[in-house]
Amino acid sequence: MRRREIRAGYFFVLPFMAVFVLMLLVPLVYAGYISLYQSTLIAGVKFGGLANYLKAFTDPLFLEGLGRMGLFLVVQVPIMLGLSLFIALALDSGRVRGQGTVRLLTFMPYAVPGVVATLMWGYLYGNDFGPIAQTLRMLGLPAPDLLSEQLILSSMMNVVTWEYVGYNMIIMYSALRAIPRDIYEAAMIDGASEIRTALSIKIPAIRPAIMLTVIFSIIGTFQLFNEPSLMRALNPAAINLSYTPNFYAYNIAFINQDINYAAAIAFALGLFIAVISYVVQLSTARKEARG
Repeated sequence: MRRREIRAGYFFVLPFMAVFVLMLLVPLVYAGYISLYQSTLIAGVKFGGLANYLKAFTDPLFLEGLGRMGLFLVVQVPIMLGLSLFIALALDSGRVRGQGTVRLLTFMPYAVPGVVATLMWGYLYGNDFGPIAQTLRMLGLPAPDLLSEQLILSSMMNVVTWEYVGYNMIIMYSALRAIPRDIYEAAMIDGASEIRTALSIKIPAIRPAIMLTVIFSIIGTFQLFNEPSLMRALNPAAINLSYTPNFYAYNIAFINQDINYAAAIAFALGLFIAVISYVVQLSTARKEARG
């Protein structure tokens, strides 16, 4: 009977494992393999070892994209996660009317495909035809060019925040609902206010969930692709072909036709994300140990 249960378990897991191996592991191994080769005009494709990786980490365009996404991470992620945490705490407090509607409206942007969301916001941002600019002009106010080189990064931050506030809110809200209610009752008996309860009980209790959203946000930031690729069509002068590392790798592979170097950039980006995520987790763990 035990063997039958084990075989049944493997049978149900087999479809997922087959898709996982064929669609993720095999392409990943192949990409790692071709990243070790170089494409030259004279000798053709030849083995280069780590030459592509050394080239990537000294490529000014790649490093510029990393720096730009680092700025995006420092500015956008705290705002997005702060809004998500505020909404989650407000819903968990029970003081918000129509909680189901609020949860649905907050999460709904995440259900919109990223391409559709970017095109929609691109239309709203338009300086000549966009509703934002037209409304400001009707009020007699100057309309900023939200797709200009100076403001395009901020406009992307707004799009990503609009898309993912609801997703992160659901993670935090689910963690809040798992906290035993009797802890809140004890805090109320001790005279703790709602704000004190949130700061001293709720937020520390859901710290693992918050850390999870931070890691997801770090990964998502450095993998940004839809927004620059689609907004470039609206203002090519504001977004170059190396605006983000992911967009740079795509253009190298499909425009420059250098898939070997593109694969190396993708792996270098993955390594960079892993290092940043590890540093964030390590610093958080040390703070918890001191506390």
